[in-house]
Amino acid sequence: SAELFLLPALAALFPPLTGPGGPGPAEVSLGALPPELRAAVRALVGDLDFLFGALGLREESFAVGALSRVIASELASYAPARNRRRTATHKASVIFVDRTLDLAGAVGHHGDNLAEKILSVLPKLPGHKTDVMVNMVELTALQTTDETCSITAPGCLAHPNDPAARALWESFMNLKQKEAVMEARRHLVEAASRENLPIKMSMGEVTPEQLSSYIQLFRNNLKALENHCGLLQLVLATVQTLKHAQTSKWDNFLAFERLLLQTIGESEMPSVLNQLLPMIKSYNKRMKDDYTCEDFLVLLVYIYSVVGEIKCGKELDAAEKEVKKALVKAICDEPEPSPLLLKIT
Repeated sequence: SAELFLLPALAALFPPLTGPGGPGPAEVSLGALPPELRAAVRALVGDLDFLFGALGLREESFAVGALSRVIASELASYAPARNRRRTATHKASVIFVDRTLDLAGAVGHHGDNLAEKILSVLPKLPGHKTDVMVNMVELTALQTTDETCSITAPGCLAHPNDPAARALWESFMNLKQKEAVMEARRHLVEAASRENLPIKMSMGEVTPEQLSSYIQLFRNNLKALENHCGLLQLVLATVQTLKHAQTSKWDNFLAFERLLLQTIGESEMPSVLNQLLPMIKSYNKRMKDDYTCEDFLVLLVYIYSVVGEIKCGKELDAAEKEVKKALVKAICDEPEPSPLLLKIT
């Protein structure tokens, strides 16, 4: 989008977690990093220099976090970057921030943002880190209930050459969910009107079913499909996200996170973990609204990120031991472990 540019090739670059026996924040230097991370930092510095060169920038770097300091100092001393800064015509401030300083933000569910939900809920487009697969079966005469139907090529979110789709994606990123869904309806109604499709505009709350019924109007009109293909893919992504089971669970996460914040303020960590314990259920005991193993890992990251300093002691050890035991059992009982669980085990 106009304000956000992602570097998916570097998606795996992550600051080393400082744990017992690991390097302290002050000790992290390029030489102290593992070889793969060293190579990734050098690649990032080279990429940034190339990007700043294309933009004609002379940067002043600031860093928040240990790995960010390493990257900023490498960029400052990188020979091609020094030459570029001598001749660049534009000035810019660049701020590097370690993602590990805000894990609660990365795993929390406080955002009322449609783009965030689409990217979290729909399956990733193969070979991509930042785009998703949109099921296009609804636009065809093919009738199938198979979620993984691979006869129809998937749609996606990126439509750089379609002004309407780009404008709608910007509103998905910048507006609250309710407003973004209304924008989706407005764009769809305008597109249908331009194609003289028999659309009945309705007021009030926008539902996924209403959006689906509008999409159906385009189905047998190949010219209209071709003219508005990008827009239709974004609206289909919206419909599939709003209907997805994970979206209803999003609100459960948010409610639980708020409850946790209150509980953490009033009591110690062991009582928070004891609250969590009965909710960890094995596959055969889970209902569709219950949390999965991955959901619990996300919740644990959230809890330990927001709690601050943790007082160690026998009570905490006992509570952590019980949670570990329940989680290990749940992971071992999974009939088809996800790639993440397989990686962990």
